[in-house]
Order: sequence, then structure tokens, then C-alpha cells
Amino acid sequence: RGYCSRRLRRLRKTLNFKMGNRHKFTGKKVTEEILSDNRYLLLILMDAERAWSYAMQLKQEANTEPRKRFHLLSRLRKAVKHAEELERLCESNRVDAKTKLEAQAYMAYLTGMLRFEHQEWKAAMEAFNKCKTIYEKLANAFTEEQAVLYNQRVEEISPNIRYCAYNIGDQSAMNELMQMRLRSGGTEGLLAEKLEALITQTRAKQAATMSEVEWRGRTVPVKIDKVRIFLLGLADNEAAIAQAENEETKERLFESLLSECRDAIQAVREELKPDQKQREHSLENDSGKVSNIQYLHSYLTYIKLSTAIRRNESMAKSLQKALLQQQRSDEDGKRTPRPQDLIRLYDIILQNLVELTQLPGLEEDKNFQKEIGLKTLVYKAYRCFFIAQSYVLVKKWSEALVLYERVLKYAREVQSGAGAHRNSLKELPDVQDLITQVNAEKYSLQAAAILDANDPHESESPSQVKDGKPLSERFETFCLDPSLVSKQVNLVHFPPGFQPIPCKPLFFDLALNHVAFPPLEDKVEQKAKSGLTGYIKGIFGFKS
Repeated sequence: RGYCSRRLRRLRKTLNFKMGNRHKFTGKKVTEEILSDNRYLLLILMDAERAWSYAMQLKQEANTEPRKRFHLLSRLRKAVKHAEELERLCESNRVDAKTKLEAQAYMAYLTGMLRFEHQEWKAAMEAFNKCKTIYEKLANAFTEEQAVLYNQRVEEISPNIRYCAYNIGDQSAMNELMQMRLRSGGTEGLLAEKLEALITQTRAKQAATMSEVEWRGRTVPVKIDKVRIFLLGLADNEAAIAQAENEETKERLFESLLSECRDAIQAVREELKPDQKQREHSLENDSGKVSNIQYLHSYLTYIKLSTAIRRNESMAKSLQKALLQQQRSDEDGKRTPRPQDLIRLYDIILQNLVELTQLPGLEEDKNFQKEIGLKTLVYKAYRCFFIAQSYVLVKKWSEALVLYERVLKYAREVQSGAGAHRNSLKELPDVQDLITQVNAEKYSLQAAAILDANDPHESESPSQVKDGKPLSERFETFCLDPSLVSKQVNLVHFPPGFQPIPCKPLFFDLALNHVAFPPLEDKVEQKAKSGLTGYIKGIFGFKS
């Protein structure tokens, strides 16, 4: 908006198309007769863009101040008025066909936005379809570089068309919106924000029919709109995560789901605060059974923690792949993953599992506690495995061997205790693969430990550098120094040490003691004589 205002001022000054002066406003209109310069069309375009950008600013502010919606609609109508004038001027013979089509598409887009805000879905969809058709024809008529811009406009308009179709009665539009969001990948631009907003609005309409949710054999009423919207979109979000093609898209979808879950939990907490006394009373009457709102809070917290566990597990899998590729290629340069990174992820997962066992209303659920216990053993086994891997890197063979045995112990406990809980463990990493890998690593570790113990390299090379002397001080002696082929080569002492140097001589002025100064007694007596007179004159203000 600010840019459009400054651009308008510059254009009017350049074209000498000013609206009067400082004291009086004189309105001027751009007509076909003065279209000798294409910058006159830019005047109308900047007016429309300024009104549209002001409307978009008011749309953001209307979330907290609903009265600004009326001003928003007024500015959109103003933008449509300027777009109509631009389209009328472009019908002149002085304007080429491409500009005429772009002006028509621009007019259709702004008209569609106005109808969209008025919730006139049929008229809005017709306008958006007209705009989309023009941009598609322009994309086919010009070069690939220009076609990219037109296709981008088509992608921005398509979600609005599908949302209008959903409101008219097309039930398949919601699925198409979800697919558009999935295809948008890891971008965070205007299209992604628009898709999120449209999907939220669509779920808000569906949430009116949702009244309760069932979890672990208990049905809980859902009265908070934000929670209804979140629970309705939960299955769609999980399906989108499962269909994600790359890790960046999956990570963005995980973060979006966790953000929505946190907002829903906050809404439930606000409902819990004023109802504290009533919940305590219901706990006493129901013999320890938590209230419905508290159980709903536990359910949402379970979803949040489970999603966080899945996200960290997905990150751990990608790190494992990177770690395996690093072992095969041993590339230098950028920072490579280490087993310590995986240990941190599994620590967070175990912390989340501890929080799951402490959820109110699930303390007496034996099956739930058993499932969480088995999952804890699985992730403990993987954490021990990567701790052992980190010890192998620093050649601590005995510690690594003990940890490998601990991994096998955890894995066997999982296999023996799985039983009826095998369905809940399907999504977890397979412990049998871990057992096979640990057995192979144990044999490799034992072989490496034997070779390291029998390695004569240390004993047969007493000339290896151990005193830390730089290369410049040991030219006469042959030493095996591996640091000479590394990035930190010890060539010289730097910075060099301090050395004594002769200081600058000091000079003393001895002649001062032998200098005879002239007498000043006559000047002192003269001052003494005129002292009283000067004092009296100074009191009365006389000057000599």
C-alpha cells in the first residue's frame, strides 16, 4: 500500500498530471485522448492496487476488530471500480491485445474477490473461472518464461474456485483442497497461507455437525468450536503426512498439525480454569473418574505427544539414512550427522512417553500402560544402540559391547511381552532387524578390538610427535606427524613469543638547576601599591 502511494506520486509528478496544488484539489481523469504514454494506464493500475492492498491489510486486522470488515468491503469495491476504468481504457485501439486480456483477467479477479468476501459463491466462482481461463490462454500463447507467471496466477486462483464449489454443494472440493496443499510442498508463501485459511473455513462449516468424540471406550462431548475443527481435520492431516513425498513437506505438515493441536489444547485449558471447583466436586462424586472436559484435554495431549513422537521418529529415520550414506562415502566439507544427534532425538521420544503415562484418566488403564511400556523398551533399545555406536567411534570397545548386550536384552523383552499388543507395535521400528544388526556389529566390534590390541603401530613408532613441537623446530628429526595432512597443521609458534629488546633511552633536564631567573620584586611592589585603589574602583564600577 505504501509502495503504491509513492509510485502514484512519482508517476503524477513525471507526467505532470497533478490533482491541483497545495491549496485546492482539482480532479483529473485519464481519458483515451491522453493515452500517448503507457504510464497513464499505470496510474489507474496503482489506484486499484492501493485499494486492494489496503483491503488485505484490513482483512488481517478484522480478525481482532470485526468492525473493520465494513471498511474492507468498501476498499474492495473501490478497487473493482478502478479495475473497470482500466478495462474500459484498454479497449482503445492504442492498446495491444495482450494488455487487453490482462486487464480483463485483472478485472475478473478483483470482482471475484469482492463477491467472495460477500459470500456470493456462484458469482465469485464465475469471475474466478473467467480469470483462470484468460490466464491459461495467455500461458499457452507466449514463451515458457512468461508462461511461468501466468501459471502461478492460475495456481493462486484454483483454491478459491474449489472453495466456492464446496459452498455451492460440491463435497469433493475439500479433498481437492487437501491435495493442493500437499502439492504445494514445503513452500510458505501466499498460496500456502491461502490454502490453510480455506481449509480451516471449510472445516468450520463441517464442525457444526460434530458433537462428540470416542476414545478408549469413553464418549466425550465436544462443545468448543476450535477443538471440533481440529478433530475434523485430524484424519486429513495424517493422510497428507503419509502421502508426503519428501522430508521437508512432511516436516512442515507435522509442524502445522502440532500448532493446531496446541491451539486446541489452549482452548480447552481456558474452559478448565473457571470450572475448577465443579471438577473437584465431580471427582469426589464419581470415585476418581475425571470430568469430560479433563478427559478431552487428556485426549488432545495424547494426540500432541503421539504426533511429536512420530515426527522425531521420522527425523531419526532420515538421520539414519544420512549416517549410512556418510559411512559409505566419507565426504568432507559440510557438517555430517553423528550418532549423538540420534541419541538426543530418542531422549525426547522417551520423555514424551513418560508424559503419556501420566495423563489424567489413564492411570488405571492397564492396556494403555502396557503399550506405553513396550514402546519405551523399543526406543530404549534404539537409544542404547546409538550410544554404543558413539563409543565405537572413540574406540571404547568394552563399553560398546556392554551396551550392545543391553540392546539385545531390551529387544528380547519386547518380543516376549508383545503378545496381544502386536497391532499397537506395527508402526514402531522392527526389533528383529535391530537384533540382527546388533549381532553383526558385535562381531565387527570384537574383531576391531583384537586388531586394536595387537596393532604394533603405537609401539614400533617411538618417533611419533608427542611433545607438540612445531615443524620449524624439528627439521633435523624424522617424525610421524598425522597432523601435517589435516586442516590444523602445526608449522610454527603463532603468535611468536616475546623477546627482550633495548628500550628507548631516558633524557633528564639537568640544566634547570643552574638557570638564574630575573628578579620580580619591582613588579610585586607595584601591585601591592595599587591593590587598595583597584579594589575600591572595582566596588563602585569605575574603570581606569
